[in-house]
Amino acid sequence: MRKLITNHAFILFGWFFVLLGLVGVVLPILPTTPFIIVAAALFAKSSPRFHQMLLNNKYIGDVLKDWEKRHLVRRTIKKRATILIVITFSISIAILHERIGLQLMLVGIAATLLFFLWRLQDDTGS
Repeated sequence: MRKLITNHAFILFGWFFVLLGLVGVVLPILPTTPFIIVAAALFAKSSPRFHQMLLNNKYIGDVLKDWEKRHLVRRTIKKRATILIVITFSISIAILHERIGLQLMLVGIAATLLFFLWRLQDDTGS
């Protein structure tokens, strides 16, 4: 009984993290990739079907496979993510043109995201 409850909890949390990842696609403050990686890990422990669904997804499947096999993120993915972060945060900062405190907060969040993104190992070994 306990195993069944744990299994269902992992599936529920897996879908929660998938939803957070989807929200992160449109909100620059939420990073999509870590949420999807957590969802994949939860599904790997609870639902092979949902895990395979993420691994076979045409948009994120290859990234997840690289992460699961070698714990790396391809440099091209890092570059795309960097461009998206810079564009989306720049738009948000421009919208808040008279709110210096919020602009500085967004700059700090963007810098933190980029710092952690570029610390991940990539296919060049760095």
